[in-house]
This record gives sequence, structure tokens and C-alpha cells, in this order.
Amino acid sequence: MTMNYPLGDMLIRIKNAYLSRQPDAEVSYSKIKEIVLQLLKKEGFISGYKIEGQGAKQKILITLSYKEKEGRRQPAIKGLKLISKPGRRIYVSSREIPSVFSGLGINILSTSKGIMTGAEAKARKVGGELICQVW
Repeated sequence: MTMNYPLGDMLIRIKNAYLSRQPDAEVSYSKIKEIVLQLLKKEGFISGYKIEGQGAKQKILITLSYKEKEGRRQPAIKGLKLISKPGRRIYVSSREIPSVFSGLGINILSTSKGIMTGAEAKARKVGGELICQVW
């Protein structure tokens, strides 16, 4: 089976790993995935990631982050929504970047200046493709 949207596949794998309380998730490597993982780590949604293997067999092992709350392990990601999909791309200007749960979440955008969070895009006054929202 061919994969039409590798970035969306990675995000859904992370979400599913959190829902099933797994300690980590594994995805195939690409530079875009690595950049998005850097953003998720910086914002505290994952603990870290490690690139394994060589050449075409490179994989990324993502270490998930959990928080103890009321004696239970709570996932760092409560929800994730893919906005742009291969069949329907959503583009926004810097003024149209939506707020995610009143600032508790982040938008991830692909802009002409690279992949960045919605707050960074607003600060730089650039718009782009709204990839997803994470909270």
C-alpha cells in the first residue's frame, strides 16, 4: 500500500501511541518529519527522538512524554487535528492563523521561511499551509 501523506501518517502514529499508552513510536525518516519533531520537542509534546539506521532504512524512534496527574499517567498530547490533507490544502495569512484552545495548543505551518509554529509565523508576519493543530 502506498502512503499518500507521510507527515500526516507520522502525526497519527504519535496520537495513536499516546492513546494506547505506548512509551514510544517508530516512523520512517524524512527531513520534514525531523523538523516537525523538533517543534514538538521544543513545545514539550514529546520527550525526544532518535534517528536510527542508514540510507533507505532510516527510522525515527520517538520517545513520548507523559505527566503524572492524580496518580495517573496523562499524555502530553490531548488531541491532534490534521488540517491540510493531500486532497485539500489549507493556506492562511499571518493574520488568519487561528488560536488553538486559547493558546494552550500550537499550529504547525509550512511557510516560505520553513516549517514553524503559528506563534513564530505571526511574529515573522508570514503565512503558509496550515498542516495541523496540537493541544
